[in-house]
Amino acid sequence: MVIEVFDYDAELGRYNVWLGAAADVRRADRVLDIGCGAGQATRDAARSAPSGSALGVDLSLPMLERARRLSEEAGIRNVGFERADAQVHPFAPGSFTLGISRFGTMFFTDPVAAFANIGRALRPGARLVQLVWQAADRQEWFRAIGQALADGRAVPDELGGGAFSLADPTVTAGLLTAAGFTGVEITEVCEPIHYGPDAAVARDTLSELLMVRDLLAGLDAAATARALDRLLAVLDTHDTGEGVWFDSRAWLVSARRP
Repeated sequence: MVIEVFDYDAELGRYNVWLGAAADVRRADRVLDIGCGAGQATRDAARSAPSGSALGVDLSLPMLERARRLSEEAGIRNVGFERADAQVHPFAPGSFTLGISRFGTMFFTDPVAAFANIGRALRPGARLVQLVWQAADRQEWFRAIGQALADGRAVPDELGGGAFSLADPTVTAGLLTAAGFTGVEITEVCEPIHYGPDAAVARDTLSELLMVRDLLAGLDAAATARALDRLLAVLDTHDTGEGVWFDSRAWLVSARRP
């Protein structure tokens, strides 16, 4: 099976509900979606802001192409997508009334500078609402997939590509404060994530993940096949009959530009 890009919208659909409720997009809001991926949260924001707009930024061209296509198919006119690094992109100062991100802010190389840059893009009083992962050892998906493929080898947190860099709420609050935000609030959110309708599809889907590719790197064909068979067996144990699901834990983080 060949898939165009990893389907984060299917994986994270239940978290999208939390983000939307916390963001509370208003009719005239101008929303910036950081690390928008295929644009599900961006489109939701645009629908909630018929007199405003939503802009999604991401570094992945395949994701952005998919986001544009899905938006066109849905007939959403007040949404746009741009390839941009939110850490350094020269956004027009004060041009957005709300910032959102669904697991897109954990990969900054300099988070204080990145959040400060995002803050400058927000008008005074605007909120930044984001979801970030808790620690790797609290993620059933990370442990189960990693152990299946590693076959006794250690599975370093770094395989998440920086996905757990904001796992410590005290550190995250400090970074946002240092970047100039105030009123930081952090709430735990726990939802299962979805990897496909059955184990076989889930295995093919997961093969697109960076951590899976990293764990398979360097293995010969026979060893790769054995690793994928182990992964299939683990995924099969998580097949509920209504898809393959794994537990996960996140933080819902909100802060305000003064």
